[in-house]
Amino acid sequence: MMHMLVVITAGLGVVALILRLFSLQIRKYAAGGVCGSTARLDGRVALITGANSGIGKETALDLASRGARVILACRDVEKGEEAATEIRTRVGGAKVEVRELDLADTCSIRAFAQRFLREVDHLHILINNAGIMMCPYMKTADGFEMHIGVNHLGHFLLTCLLIGLLKRSAPSRIVVVSSLAHNFGWIRFHDLHSQGSYNSGLAYCQSKLANVLFTRELARRLHGSNVTVNSVHPGTVRSELVRHSTAMSLLFAIFSMFLKTPKEGAQTSAYCAVAEELQSISGKHFSDCAPAFVAPQGRNEETTRKLWDVSCELLGIEWD
Repeated sequence: MMHMLVVITAGLGVVALILRLFSLQIRKYAAGGVCGSTARLDGRVALITGANSGIGKETALDLASRGARVILACRDVEKGEEAATEIRTRVGGAKVEVRELDLADTCSIRAFAQRFLREVDHLHILINNAGIMMCPYMKTADGFEMHIGVNHLGHFLLTCLLIGLLKRSAPSRIVVVSSLAHNFGWIRFHDLHSQGSYNSGLAYCQSKLANVLFTRELARRLHGSNVTVNSVHPGTVRSELVRHSTAMSLLFAIFSMFLKTPKEGAQTSAYCAVAEELQSISGKHFSDCAPAFVAPQGRNEETTRKLWDVSCELLGIEWD
């Protein structure tokens, strides 16, 4: 037993030494791609959901630094104002606003959109960033399972309500924050809201696959409108998103060196929002500021069309 403990301790010591020696290289690799675009956004309007923390806040900071008028759509207005204050402090003359939006409540989404359309004349960039991950079983105000309700259906409805303004403001872009987790997802049409059985990880993966499918179908429908839409995998980021999972929180703490910072995680969202070379690119998936692999189930046309129709039915909307 003592010999075993000595071996384990020695092994851990070697691993720690290797990590220490190569920490800079590891961090550089983990950081991933960087948005190298110097494009300015003066006179442009950007809306970012869930922008009070993490990737969303860093994306807002990036766009504000380019001169855009940035609107933070947040469920927690107080935290949103704190984020806006921080951005104004870091970017002189930043034009940042905060508006209340609860993606777990279609009434809130409709009220937000109604006010937005009444008060804002243009919308050039919409970033569907807000999300929830591996939470206990909960339902939205409308009875949807929380992951599919917030990550997919909430953004589906918001985009539908704002698509007319995006078209009138063209050229404009929509960025949908998905995840590598879409590779492990399947759309369970027979039990979309996990009423038969619930696994928080699978529910999250299903919602991220829905993001990819939504992006592809929306791109097809927007062809020729000068409005593009692309999905992104931000990377594995140190953020509040894993707060619902003790196991994930522990793993993230242990392997923090291998995780992206929120600023690093925001690079691909910013890239898809501003890069000149993407002006006419739509319906694609990106990671580390480069085209990324989409799982076969994310390219299935039948599933894509069916999810669109089911989403419209659940939300009580018609979107031609």
